[in-house]
Amino acid sequence: MLVALFVVFVVAPVVELAVFLQVAQWIGVWPAVLAVLVLSVLGVWVVKRAGVAGVRRTRATLQRGEIPTVEVADGLLLMFAGVLLIVPGFVTDVVALLLLVPAVRSLVRRRFVRDWMVGRRVPTFGRAETTVDVEWVGDVTPPRDARPPIELGPPRD
Repeated sequence: MLVALFVVFVVAPVVELAVFLQVAQWIGVWPAVLAVLVLSVLGVWVVKRAGVAGVRRTRATLQRGEIPTVEVADGLLLMFAGVLLIVPGFVTDVVALLLLVPAVRSLVRRRFVRDWMVGRRVPTFGRAETTVDVEWVGDVTPPRDARPPIELGPPRD
């Protein structure tokens, strides 16, 4: 965890700065700044569009009675790509543009699901073999003329 934070907050900005300086040397400072700004605006648009499209696909999958795992994962990856586009820098922009390609997104999704879910257990309460027999006894709602339950705590006005 500490290594990941170090990479995100120290290594990534240094790499981004080095790449920006190199690109600025090739095409000039102002075109490089303009390219970063254009890509950031594109990122805002992608985040909005991906969010709306992801919700639409998730709803359609739910209406078919299926679990929307692929749609949710794709939506999250598209949102992540949009956030990476918003972050100024060319390296994050290249990673984000790769995530916009459906084939690359599919590979990342499969890898993420495989790595994340292997060895994970769904939490259960007690043993999985426990069976609870329930007997229906009829309507158990109190009658309308029953006294309200006694409330403990500070009085309410």
